[in-house]
Amino acid sequence: MQVTRDDGYRGIWWWDTPSEDEYKFVYYSGGFGTYTAKHIPMAFYAEAVDRTFFCYGGTFKDKNQILAMVSYYDHKTGTVPLPTVLMDKGTADAHDNPVLMLDDEGFVWVFVSAHGTVRPAYLCKSREPYSIEAFDLVLERNFSYPQPWHIPGKGFLFLQTLYHGGRFLFFSTSSDGISWTKPRQLSGMAHGHYQVSWFSGEKVGTAFNYHAEKKPGPPRTNLYYMETGDFGTSWQNASGADLELPLSQPEGEALVFDYASLDLQVFVKDVNFDADENPILLYLTSTGMETGPQNDPRIWHTARWTGAEWEIREAFRSDNNYDKGGIHIEKDGTWRVIAPTETGPQLYNTGGEVAVWTSADQGGNWRKVRDVTRNSKYNHTYVRRPVNAHPDFYAFWADGNPREESESRLYFCDRSGERVHRLPYLMQEDVERPERVSLG
Repeated sequence: MQVTRDDGYRGIWWWDTPSEDEYKFVYYSGGFGTYTAKHIPMAFYAEAVDRTFFCYGGTFKDKNQILAMVSYYDHKTGTVPLPTVLMDKGTADAHDNPVLMLDDEGFVWVFVSAHGTVRPAYLCKSREPYSIEAFDLVLERNFSYPQPWHIPGKGFLFLQTLYHGGRFLFFSTSSDGISWTKPRQLSGMAHGHYQVSWFSGEKVGTAFNYHAEKKPGPPRTNLYYMETGDFGTSWQNASGADLELPLSQPEGEALVFDYASLDLQVFVKDVNFDADENPILLYLTSTGMETGPQNDPRIWHTARWTGAEWEIREAFRSDNNYDKGGIHIEKDGTWRVIAPTETGPQLYNTGGEVAVWTSADQGGNWRKVRDVTRNSKYNHTYVRRPVNAHPDFYAFWADGNPREESESRLYFCDRSGERVHRLPYLMQEDVERPERVSLG
């Protein structure tokens, strides 16, 4: 396949369902280069070359249309190269954003999503390890919300969503990334699901909600979890009980908490694992779907499997259902969330100002330790957690005006949230240093 290099880092702007109120859009909108929460992962630190590889939905200088982009930050030199354009998706729909994964040999695999069945999805592989110079197209088919995990010594376990009258969860596996098993269904309750996932060693865990009938009850509710430790041969709940696939009943053994009984919406944000490989889920609940104060409170929670039960605790609050951040579980036991939880310039729209929150007691108490951004022009959106996150590139996100089409820039910050860098919007050289910015 023919790839090109772009002259800067520019994110896609996207929206969903215009509204007639001050928020302009009913659900979500803004700078969506790192959208959606269900596109995982978007960044990966490779220690062998001391680079954080990342991908995003870019766009043209003069036209808002998705370009599937891939690049890296070189930690040795503190620079980024001209980003690589893999393909023009022919749409502005940020559901077509890419994700990436590296294999045991360092080859960069980019999964370019589709939204439903309207357009195809693609899988591209770098021709050389740890390189973005050239790629080959190895697969064209249909998948949405891609979540590929490379299990050392085994290959890819690829979680995905397929549209069959709803958004249903499937997975497939491949030892080499070229030949793939037929997608096997994980779950198909009611109208489907949204999921987030992560891996630890050979374990892959996924947390998801389900889309209930609109009446009665909320359309997105409940919290579920399931995992596999044998490359998808079998799946269990957190207690180790085997699950029969596909899941079909909302009250089954994968259920973490019945939020339908409380008439609450559930928006899953992240999955991680503690030192014993017990899962920790990060998610948000609210009273309704639409943007605005009428659906407050929007409460972030953690659910931790203790080894015997799920321990669910409130964390903090924000003002939009689609505020997105990730949870880092650090070696000293600190839980750290970097997310746009603070009120932004476009109140109640997607995103806001980014903050760092930590907990030293497994989610019992949270402390906001730093405002990463402040007095911004636009809301910051969809803060992403890299695989093997390097302390200097600990979170990655975009900004943009959620109330009207705007330019969108891309950012990353260090673990403390003190050092924030903006990727160069327009480059004059082949290699440049990201701009150190003071947003506070």
